[in-house]
Amino acid sequence: MSDRRFRITTAFQRHVANPLTRLMPFQTLLETTGRVSGQPRRTPLGGKRVGDSFWLVSEFGTKSQYVRNIQADPRVRVRIGGRWHHGTAHLLPDDDPVARLRTLPKGNSMAVKALGTRLLTIRVDLTD
Repeated sequence: MSDRRFRITTAFQRHVANPLTRLMPFQTLLETTGRVSGQPRRTPLGGKRVGDSFWLVSEFGTKSQYVRNIQADPRVRVRIGGRWHHGTAHLLPDDDPVARLRTLPKGNSMAVKALGTRLLTIRVDLTD
């Protein structure tokens, strides 16, 4: 069931949800560098800035393309409130992603918990 859920969810996100939400001026976006293409890849997501860090939880962990891009190059940009910030992303497999979701915006957290099969916490240390 988890592979089927992954395929259905990622197909919907890739072809329907992400293209639409990328256009929203205040949607939070994570920009990674494509590990094969070298091109910028922008992924709409939910999370929360806490001080000089931005926290998020990936619903599919290392199966997510943006997580695989982070593994290849952790330098990222995050658009928060319409403003871009540079940072370095860190995968935190030892963090409790369910507990972390309780500290993040409720709407996105509910979707991540409902659809996710391999939750993984990510912290982006912002440099500007």
